[in-house]
Amino acid sequence: MTSGDTPDEPMLLDRAKRGDPDAFQRLAEPYRRELLSHCYRMMGSLQEAEDLVQETFLRLWRGLDGFEERSSFRNWLHRIATNACLNALAGRKTASRVLPEALSQPWDRMPAGGPATEIAWLEPYPDAAFENVADTAPGPETRYEMRESMQLAFIAAIQTLPPRQRAVLLLRDVLGWSAADIGILLETSVASANSALQRGRATLEKQFPNGRPGIQPKPDNRQRILLERYIKAWEASNLDGFVALLKEEAVYSMPPWREWYLGRGQIRSFFGEAWGHYRSFRMVSTGANGQPAFALYACARGGDEWKAHSIQVLTLDDDAIASLTGFRYPKLFAAFGLPATMPA
Repeated sequence: MTSGDTPDEPMLLDRAKRGDPDAFQRLAEPYRRELLSHCYRMMGSLQEAEDLVQETFLRLWRGLDGFEERSSFRNWLHRIATNACLNALAGRKTASRVLPEALSQPWDRMPAGGPATEIAWLEPYPDAAFENVADTAPGPETRYEMRESMQLAFIAAIQTLPPRQRAVLLLRDVLGWSAADIGILLETSVASANSALQRGRATLEKQFPNGRPGIQPKPDNRQRILLERYIKAWEASNLDGFVALLKEEAVYSMPPWREWYLGRGQIRSFFGEAWGHYRSFRMVSTGANGQPAFALYACARGGDEWKAHSIQVLTLDDDAIASLTGFRYPKLFAAFGLPATMPA
């Protein structure tokens, strides 16, 4: 039984078709998180994904009479959601959301200006919004486990694909759809769907020449100690302690700023100056994209409260930090169930 399947689905469907809003809610709502994660993979943005799930439910309600039950209700929902995403992507100036590392060479100095708000930046996804979906039984065609398909590296990679290739790859390799079902969804031939799939897979292989990143398991004892040291280093403004936790070739980026830094030396120089603007920090543990994450609160010099600063998503490699992405969007804190301020 997949996420959202219920034994009384036929009864609810019949009642919903006759205009029962309560039956419709009970029929559609169990699929919300599954659809949200799918739309996020397509769009790279939690806010856009939430809007498109709402649009999917609206389209479903208006077109429920058109569901002839030739496919599963779950597949029909994904068909509506995928088409909504493709329409939204067609209306964008750019179909891809990116991380700073994809745009330029690493920097060796402080940012020269303000955030690059004209760029469509990739956003993190709260683990809490992915609960239960990760346990969905994979189909026979899947190549990626659910947790793997939510990692930042994977989301950034599939954002490089043209929208239809992106849709085909996600439907086939993540959700396990057949080429025939994908062809019906996209109103194309099986041969065209398979061709798009092969091109998408080839592009991802170029993104990961050494093999795609494996699933990050939950931190072991050594890594839990590492993360505790990470919190302590930030809250004590201990620059040496922070840098010691990084791999030699660690990467730090901070969308929506385009600048990013490579290696302990550059990262140390950046934070050595950046931390001087703040009196203190507070870190709150959370989870994003199936990876360790923290909500950073910062108190400015002369300030009397910690204000939401960034959502930090970490990639661990053994007992060190390989990459750190600090999403400088205080508005994201609400999506992680966190307040905008805390008393210092």
